[in-house]
Amino acid sequence: MEKTWLKQYPSGVPAEIDTTVYPSLVALIDESFRKYRDLAAYKFMGRTVTFGEVDDASRAMAAWLQSSGLERGDRVALMMPNVPQYPVAVAAVLRAGLVVVNVNPLYTPRELEHQLKDSGAKAIVIIENFAHVLEQVIDAVPTKKVVLASMGDMLGFLKGAVVNHVVRRVKKMVPAFNLPGALRFNDVLSAGRGKTYTPPKVGPDDIAVLQYTGGTTGVSKGAVLLHRNLVANILQAEAWYQPALKKIPAGEQIVTVCALPLYHIFGFNTNMMLGLRMGGCNLLIANPRDIPALLKDLGAQPFHSFPAVNTLFTAIVNHADFDKVDWSHLKISVGGGMAVTQGTARQWLEKTGCPICEGYGLSETSPSATCNPVDATAYSGTIGLPMPSTELALLDDDGREVPMGQAGEIAIRGPQVMAGYWQRPDETAKVMTADGFFRTGDIGIVDERGYFRIVDRKKDMILVSGFNVYPNEIEDVLSGMPGILECAAVGVPDEKAGEAVKVVIVKKDSALTEADVRTYCEANLTGYKRPKVVEFRGDLPKTAVGKILRRELRDAKKAA
Repeated sequence: MEKTWLKQYPSGVPAEIDTTVYPSLVALIDESFRKYRDLAAYKFMGRTVTFGEVDDASRAMAAWLQSSGLERGDRVALMMPNVPQYPVAVAAVLRAGLVVVNVNPLYTPRELEHQLKDSGAKAIVIIENFAHVLEQVIDAVPTKKVVLASMGDMLGFLKGAVVNHVVRRVKKMVPAFNLPGALRFNDVLSAGRGKTYTPPKVGPDDIAVLQYTGGTTGVSKGAVLLHRNLVANILQAEAWYQPALKKIPAGEQIVTVCALPLYHIFGFNTNMMLGLRMGGCNLLIANPRDIPALLKDLGAQPFHSFPAVNTLFTAIVNHADFDKVDWSHLKISVGGGMAVTQGTARQWLEKTGCPICEGYGLSETSPSATCNPVDATAYSGTIGLPMPSTELALLDDDGREVPMGQAGEIAIRGPQVMAGYWQRPDETAKVMTADGFFRTGDIGIVDERGYFRIVDRKKDMILVSGFNVYPNEIEDVLSGMPGILECAAVGVPDEKAGEAVKVVIVKKDSALTEADVRTYCEANLTGYKRPKVVEFRGDLPKTAVGKILRRELRDAKKAA
């Protein structure tokens, strides 16, 4: 495919980036710690943590890890929400020459056991709130070194003690557990300060992170992200952000809202690693589902960048406390993880003055592959243009490129594409082409300017009497209807048509009726696309990062 998209790049954004600037993430981390030592790296519960503090703490932890019997390339699982201990642990693991295994702290024992076994993690750093889950599987997994973090570890002695007391005794958020031999996070740092740290010899082709796909497409698999994959994506994102960064007054530190979970690849690279590279401060939001608390945090200081998923943008823009926040400094709103709906994008632009620039990527691409230009003045309804040094192709089922204007499977080639799935050569072979493209499973089309648009995932497509119906289209139409807060469309079995469309709706207006929905659909959707089943719910099932789980909505129908 001709790279027509390069003609659409904003001024100052390069077509290619130099991926050899850093031999590893460790080199990037070390440089940033030196460069930005006195600047704020994270703000959490009213406490500011500087880059220098993260440097010192991670170096101590790296020394402890190296002295604990772990060998270069061993995997270390990290299972924490957005607390300062997370970036400390990430830097420590990488600086010790080890591999980060990001773990969702809300995993069930079954899910945790699978990931620890599959990755072969020998150690885990886990927040005590979820230690009872680890206790249930500890005897069945290879993970024998346990470091327990608590919410107040990096808040200072007095405030930390108060926060831990409230979390443990008042809110009772730490269920009883028994993990003999487990060490406390701060004790590990103290022990590490008395040990010698030896910088590892880490190269671009060494593994940095095992990023497990959410399991929404079957068994959860570990995407093998090399040091060069993550370095490339950090530099790609930095280059892409430049037009918006120029709007921030000279000398002012960029402040980013970190409501995305850091264990998710979107938050990992877009918040933590990009912030590290640019010397930016991340406002850590431990629980993004608590919208009043989130908005209270945002009201405390100006911020410039807000990466999020559509469901979070929707919840915030519709909340009663929205106007208590000063949105005037916001220069970049990046939507990813799921499709941004037109209704939410319109509201966000009207209320903040900052358009949502939708991007697209996957765990397998570290994650960013495409994004809309950050100097855009309106929502485009597309996933944007391929990032610098990135190619996209649209393929048919036989791996051939489809003609312009036709839908095909999006395939991605670039320095951010994973090395493969951890110990799954069979699964890797299914998604990688002979010439290095990663087949995403997403169906897309491209226009003459080079802007790509996702039609949907292969597996989510609904086949109604031989016609393809894409849930994203139904959801996008309904999201523009007054009275609807959120919605999801799925296929359900139908005797006549094979499959029919079912929509599950969360109301914004309690007066909304099924008849209203049907009238709206009749005016906006052709016959076979209109929902046969309309269901109202109080909320929609979502992953930890906020992506709607259509699978659960389909399974609920089957169970019924």
